[in-house]
Amino acid sequence: MSPIDHFAYGLATPVASYVMSSIGSLLGLLLAARARGARGGSRALWLIGAALSIGGTGIWVMHFIAMMGFDVRGASIRYDVTLTVASALLAVVVVGAGLFLVSRSAGPGALLGGGLLTGLGVAGMHYLGMAAMNMSAHVTYDPLLVGLSLLIAVTAATVALWFSVRVRGAAATTGAALVMGLAVNGMHFTGMFALDVSVHGTSAPTSGAEGMDFMLPLLVGISLLTLGLLLTIFLSPSEQEMRQDAELEAQLRRNRSADGPAAPSGPMEPHTRPARDHRPSLFDDHGPGR
Repeated sequence: MSPIDHFAYGLATPVASYVMSSIGSLLGLLLAARARGARGGSRALWLIGAALSIGGTGIWVMHFIAMMGFDVRGASIRYDVTLTVASALLAVVVVGAGLFLVSRSAGPGALLGGGLLTGLGVAGMHYLGMAAMNMSAHVTYDPLLVGLSLLIAVTAATVALWFSVRVRGAAATTGAALVMGLAVNGMHFTGMFALDVSVHGTSAPTSGAEGMDFMLPLLVGISLLTLGLLLTIFLSPSEQEMRQDAELEAQLRRNRSADGPAAPSGPMEPHTRPARDHRPSLFDDHGPGR
């Protein structure tokens, strides 16, 4: 009988990990929607926020919460702090790279290339996080399940990037986030079931930090980050409003060029902005006015 228990706390950890992954994915898609209507440095900031949400909250935090339910009978588990932090950074960086790639070109080549890069990076984050576990046991992996987890990761990443440039509206965005949460969890647990351990039975102390040592700062940090990003989304113009402003500014520039010398460029006067008559919402098609 295997000494591994993937659900040491029952359904608490898989349910919590799915909820967290879906929340991170939803927030990331909302930020990516804002990036579609922005330009220059503003677009980059929105995409960085999306990478933090999807890669940090939706993927890495989900991974770490699910790992809290992982237990090996007869062995204590500790975590290498350096490798654990490196896995978090890797998740954010590869998701950010994929988002920036498809934001420049949403064609099939960019989408497939971004999906491959992001998917392999996310899988690398997962196995790096598993390598961060220190325990008195010999660890092996089932190559077929590892390969399946890589396939799921690449497929999920490609779909997520497609969502980031295509999905619009409350229902579609929420549904996409739920699908992304399911895919990320599927990849994680497929990779975890590929793991097999043989306990050494030694009484030597295991180096590293306990998993719960990460939980309090993790929960506080993620809660503050999520609140800040939600406030930023709520107080910002929607994708549709950004496009309307850009079109109006372009039309004003064309009119000035046709009438005479161009006026000095600068912010639009308040009375030139179009009237907005829709309710505030977090979603890109019906965002709040400025």
